[in-house]
Amino acid sequence: MKCGHVGTGRRCTSCGGMMATAEEIEMQNQHTTMSEHFSIPVAVTSGRMEVSSSMIDTSIPQLKLVNRQLNIDLVAVNGAVIGRRQGPYRNMFVQNKYVSGVHAQLFFKRGEGWVIMDKHSSNGSWLNKRKLVPDVAMTLNNGDVLTIANVNLQVVINSTKR
Repeated sequence: MKCGHVGTGRRCTSCGGMMATAEEIEMQNQHTTMSEHFSIPVAVTSGRMEVSSSMIDTSIPQLKLVNRQLNIDLVAVNGAVIGRRQGPYRNMFVQNKYVSGVHAQLFFKRGEGWVIMDKHSSNGSWLNKRKLVPDVAMTLNNGDVLTIANVNLQVVINSTKR
């Protein structure tokens, strides 16, 4: 990790980089740079990326994640990352230091429906108050409450294809 912040998660909540273990810090102290051992491809684009209608697959049910108090109304994109540093929704979370740079990912699986997967976030993701295990897909149902760090989102699924 290059930014110098510390934490207990796998990713830094400030820069989105991987956190260093004690062994990695020891290697760094032996005049070895972290970048020689670890590289994480992170595509960070400056500016705001909005979800355009061309990104939305109209052959699958529409998923929305909603929080009226925070003025959040996300329309899900299959494969999209939720985070402060990556993904089409980053502008909604960029000011929230509790949301990791790459926090979670949404997928649509045929026969299963919409799923959410925590991506080793520092402050966790919960589905109906049950903590998600990193890299394990959990099915989203209409009416569920998805919590990304400290942000509660109501799951709204339009089961009819658009």
